[in-house]
Amino acid sequence: MLYFSSLLKTNPKYSLSAENLFSALSESGEKFALFDGARDIWARDYMPVGTKGGQYISFRYEPNYLADDSQLRTNFKTDIAPHFTLPVTYSNINLDGGNVVFSPSKAKAVITDRVFSENPEYDKNTLLLELENLLEAEIIIIPSLISDMTGHADGVVRFVNENTMIGNASPYKNGYEQKVKMSLKKHGISCLDFPYFDSAGISAVGSYLNFLETDKHILLPVFSDAQDETTVKRATEIFDKKIVAVNINSIAEEGGVLNCISWEMN
Repeated sequence: MLYFSSLLKTNPKYSLSAENLFSALSESGEKFALFDGARDIWARDYMPVGTKGGQYISFRYEPNYLADDSQLRTNFKTDIAPHFTLPVTYSNINLDGGNVVFSPSKAKAVITDRVFSENPEYDKNTLLLELENLLEAEIIIIPSLISDMTGHADGVVRFVNENTMIGNASPYKNGYEQKVKMSLKKHGISCLDFPYFDSAGISAVGSYLNFLETDKHILLPVFSDAQDETTVKRATEIFDKKIVAVNINSIAEEGGVLNCISWEMN
């Protein structure tokens, strides 16, 4: 079951994008529901992270980029948990769900090094060990993009299978994307290029790999751009799932795309 913040329905600036998304989900036969209590639409970040063992880990949600906007920090335990019955473990580690990218089996989890600066009270090795125990996964650290406000991994790479990922294509041989590929290669993971284009400011328009993946579908964001058709074709070549293109530009302009606004219950 997929879940989304009810703010997608109640805030008029998201209405067209929400209608596009919910129509695509319904037509694809994907079940979804809305939940109340959230302070913004980025459900992936403040909702619990599900592990391969069926546990849900609720991390502390106090990202540096919201240090001056406490009114936007959703507290899962007090704001949302009363609406769900889940086996939740609460952790004091400060970590956004968008910075956890699992492999299909959830045996591996890619996280950017932003987790270290968000948790200065922890020794790095101690932090990694605790994350491995909580997430029941091998933790793979990749560099974060300095210019990215959130530093999330889900805007950088996504898994295709246990040993293959896709990453944002870049024309620069010694750029950030190459550093990510080198980090993954050390763990035996290859990384395929996936279409991408950069937008000004906080906008996530152009971040095609921030898609929503279900058992049967890849709901792929498109942006009314010349690269859309190429990206759909590329996704069809890579994934053995039906590709469903969805335009949610008014949401993407706020800094996140389909993975950011969704959350699933195993």
